Amino acid sequence: MLAINNVSKKFNNFTALQDINLEFTNGIYGLLAPNGAGKTTLIKMLVTLLFPTKGEILYNGTEISSLDEAYRSVLGYLPQEFGYYKHYSPEKYLMYLAALKGLNKKDVQDKIQELLKLVGLENVSSKKMKKFSGGMIQRVGIAQAMLNDPKILILDEPTAGLDPKERARFRRLLTDLARDRIIILSTHIVSDVESIANEIIMIKNKSILYKDTVANISNTLEDSIFETEVAHTDMDSFRGNYQVLSERQDGNYMTIRFIADFHEDEKWRKVTSTLEDVFLHIYEDDQTLAGSKQ
Repeated sequence: MLAINNVSKKFNNFTALQDINLEFTNGIYGLLAPNGAGKTTLIKMLVTLLFPTKGEILYNGTEISSLDEAYRSVLGYLPQEFGYYKHYSPEKYLMYLAALKGLNKKDVQDKIQELLKLVGLENVSSKKMKKFSGGMIQRVGIAQAMLNDPKILILDEPTAGLDPKERARFRRLLTDLARDRIIILSTHIVSDVESIANEIIMIKNKSILYKDTVANISNTLEDSIFETEVAHTDMDSFRGNYQVLSERQDGNYMTIRFIADFHEDEKWRKVTSTLEDVFLHIYEDDQTLAGSKQ
């Protein structure tokens, strides 16, 4: 088990995270929040690139900083941007990383072939990566994170730049990998995690707002989500009175998805709330977070 107990992190006078308490067992956890909310800071503490200002992070009851290499040996990490050599093939690149990690060359050769098959790159294992798509590069990234067969796999914004087909493949891969390990996936894209995560973690105001299932979080807006059609001339007034979650052009009208406290108009249709509705509602005023310090 991986546990975060009363962890805070400050950078000089700036508090990035405050009093974080979390526990992880085997499964997929979606760390979902806008850019700038503190996801990367939390990830970097979990992989020992940063250390808490206060509190502790424990793996099976022992502080991870004292475990040192024993902890890193069970850890796999895919950062937002990982360095690779575009003139290397996946096979050569993974052999190089295995050597840096001190893995036995004889043992790792079969492991690399297994991983390349797992991520669907066995047919291009000898091709130079300079011609690979973004999705293929990310699959190489997953393979490198899995070299040591980690018990904890941490992925920071792993689907950035991937097309919808590559995202779907990525989600299927993570589901297969999660059977016997902890997977923590940091993202600001709801669709990356809503269908595969056992639990969603949402950060707001430097603290944990939710750690719960998709269904339970979605139900926090039960009976509050509606759709209706609004004339273009009435849009400004409608936006001023209600929190609009989405707008879609529909002939001479706009189809609006929005939040209201009760059913005010017979033309409104009550709809089922989703994780994306909650995300948009919670972070309505957080657009300025993008690009701020994480």
